[in-house]
Amino acid sequence: QFSFQENGWGASLAERLVRKCDVVNRGLSGYNTRWAKLILPRLISRSTGAESTVAVTIFFGANDSALKDLNPKQHVPLEEYAANLKSMIQYLKSVDITEDRIILITPPPLQESAWEKECLAKGDKLNRRNATTGEYAQACVQVARDCGTDVLDLWTLMQKNQDFSSYLSDGLHLSTKGNSFLAAQLWSRLEKKLSALPSLLPYWRDVDHTNPEASLL
Repeated sequence: QFSFQENGWGASLAERLVRKCDVVNRGLSGYNTRWAKLILPRLISRSTGAESTVAVTIFFGANDSALKDLNPKQHVPLEEYAANLKSMIQYLKSVDITEDRIILITPPPLQESAWEKECLAKGDKLNRRNATTGEYAQACVQVARDCGTDVLDLWTLMQKNQDFSSYLSDGLHLSTKGNSFLAAQLWSRLEKKLSALPSLLPYWRDVDHTNPEASLL
């Protein structure tokens, strides 16, 4: 949901693609795969036009991996999380969105000390662990392998030879830098798929102003 805020990764992709295609945001703050699996048919249906869908990203795990004892509302067991991802992929395939157009995104790493401050401010205990989030990220990568989709392993990439805290605004959600990182990583996977797309309408200098119908219709 936050991806379309200022400097968000969704907004960044939409800006890059403004003359190519529409970027539709159906992210919902706080949701997990158990809920997403149920509502996916309402968000994407056969009538949505699979032939005009270039790519679909599925980005879950940060909420599913919440610790069951401390956050039972959002927690989804690891095996169910993987099964839910597979179910969503199967649904998309059933409406003719093929696996080569599906990109799974793992949850980012969790910076525990920063997130613990957020939890304590609300009177709660630390309700997530980075190691646990990593198990969900690994499961997401495995689902992608099993189903033949692409995958963006944020959890691993953000921790590669660096302090990842600057990628997160509060230990859990992406910062401006984290959004830029995700947008760049995602664009490297989308660029090939999108490079052949024509511009929706001609550049204004190319319009015949004496006979605009010839250029625009």
